[in-house]
Amino acid sequence: MLCTGQSRTILDFELRKAADGRPRSPTPTPDPSRLAPPAARSLFRAGLRVSTSGWCAGWTQANLVAVPRDLAYDLLVFAQRNPKPCPVLDVTDPGVARSALFDGDLRTDLPAYRVYRDGELVDEVTDVRELWRPDLVAVLLGCSFTFEDALLTAGVPVRHLEVGRNVPMYRTSISCRPAGNLRGPLVVTMRPVPAAKVATAARVTARYPAVHGAPVHVGDPAAIGIHDLDAPDYGDPVPVHSGEVPVFWACGVTPQAAIQASRPPFALSHAPGYMAITDARDTNYLVPYEE
Repeated sequence: MLCTGQSRTILDFELRKAADGRPRSPTPTPDPSRLAPPAARSLFRAGLRVSTSGWCAGWTQANLVAVPRDLAYDLLVFAQRNPKPCPVLDVTDPGVARSALFDGDLRTDLPAYRVYRDGELVDEVTDVRELWRPDLVAVLLGCSFTFEDALLTAGVPVRHLEVGRNVPMYRTSISCRPAGNLRGPLVVTMRPVPAAKVATAARVTARYPAVHGAPVHVGDPAAIGIHDLDAPDYGDPVPVHSGEVPVFWACGVTPQAAIQASRPPFALSHAPGYMAITDARDTNYLVPYEE
């Protein structure tokens, strides 16, 4: 179930559009979890900025990184050497803003983008058409939002959906394997899980290796260099209740941390939690049980 807050965000967005003087017929507030990818992308293209966790149930979400062609090889080798945080779903030709998995415009159809220059985050925008270059290669990476519906179906709570927030993400003390000019720390997402359901969460998510798979760490955050769960590096903090264990999954924001650490001249990405909603189904990435 999607939180009421996100439906309210869509309603507020539609009301603002109506206030712009455009003729509109009354329509009910859409449930984001029931939208198909083209409908969601249409809202984002029109300017809606919202975390996509819980959107378009059953459809795969992806991280986006776009780098100049002369850095693309390093990025792809970095992904090959660090497959848990960087599972590659698709790669475009230089300058192409459309993917076989994404029948939209990668420059406009995500809710928010980040702009990096010399490794510094210089802007966060909802449209990067003016920044898109003929030499940019776009890489789509798996996203853990893809397995959240499976967690819910298995009875594992997903706290950031419950409280209407973005998932918390943290830079860790674990270094990724470097590749060429790219190096940096592993980034993880965290979801609090009741102790009795940790094994279930691990089993369910292990069946989605193309979207980060099983957790990389369970328990003490300090063991991986996280000293304050209430201060995530990306996203929003969520409460951890008594009897719950923090569970950490590799995160596709890892290449953004590598860009910040390695300081290439230019790169674009999605804003963490504001994903590309693809035309692939979650079941495409589900590994069946062995008989």
